[in-house]
Amino acid sequence: MIVIEIEKPGGPEVLKVVDRQRRRPGPGEVLIRVIASGVNRPDVQQRRGLYPPPPGASDIPGLDVAGIVEEVGEGVETLQVGTPICALVNGGGYAELCLAPAVQCMPIPRGLSFIEGASLPEVFFTAWNNLIWLARLAEGETLLIQGGASGVGMAGIQIARHLRRATVFATAGTPQKREICLSVGATAAFDYRGAWDDEIRDQTHGLGVDVVLDGQAGPRTQRQLDLLKPDGRLVFIASHDGETAEVNIRSLVRRRLTITGSTLRPRPAEYKGRLARELVAQVWPLIEDGRIKTYIHQAVDFHQVRDAHAILDDNRQIGKVVLVVDPTMAATVPEPLPALQLT
Repeated sequence: MIVIEIEKPGGPEVLKVVDRQRRRPGPGEVLIRVIASGVNRPDVQQRRGLYPPPPGASDIPGLDVAGIVEEVGEGVETLQVGTPICALVNGGGYAELCLAPAVQCMPIPRGLSFIEGASLPEVFFTAWNNLIWLARLAEGETLLIQGGASGVGMAGIQIARHLRRATVFATAGTPQKREICLSVGATAAFDYRGAWDDEIRDQTHGLGVDVVLDGQAGPRTQRQLDLLKPDGRLVFIASHDGETAEVNIRSLVRRRLTITGSTLRPRPAEYKGRLARELVAQVWPLIEDGRIKTYIHQAVDFHQVRDAHAILDDNRQIGKVVLVVDPTMAATVPEPLPALQLT
């Protein structure tokens, strides 16, 4: 099978198209013939040598795919050969064939193509895990998402608005990106290089927000803590602006604030399987009726993977960049399979 390999840490030029031997699914796994694969920020960090795969995971980048079940492993009863699915994987998505735990596979929402299906798993798993499970975002609370025009950002804005009726503020680096944040449900969007914290205080009559979701950290950390209401929660999904920060512990204790972080990739399949079931039950119907949308910035040919990574390196993307592995099928909308169960 053809795969994309990281030759050594570096820029997009270190991504190589190579041949590798096809693998067989183990117990509880399926082998997916990949039609499209999502490109995500963790792939870029892995390419740079900053995010090594967890033990046992493939060294091939790629965390979400859409395709057709090619082979099922022992004990898999919920999926059959020929079933169209999308899946969160632990690595290996930049390939013609990819292994996935069966519990991390989901139906492609009705009406979506394989390209659109490949854009869903990583960003919606991440948004749901961090906002609903870790931040415990409650009905009617107020949320700030830093980087609202990213795939995770747009997924988070829509989940918060439609499933928690939250007031959502977002930051983004260009007027176009801020307009996108507003179009998917943000109440207001601000330039992350500006006085976004003061602007949010103005919008909330000095109250601030209940939850902040951030991937930058570094020097903005205390500004975010200062913006939280009592009992507020700050959740980090990355630390691109710095791995350390100085914070006011006395204020944190006095106002009962929570700081937490998450990496989803090392989590066991059982954990991700529970996430998958909640997404299919609560988010997929909203995608199917059009209330929640996925945004494709660009679909890039598999062999032009360096171009795809250059888009993320330059921070040009709005929504998701997707690799087209099988151009004959990528834009196809698969037949819905209502019998597909994830129990």
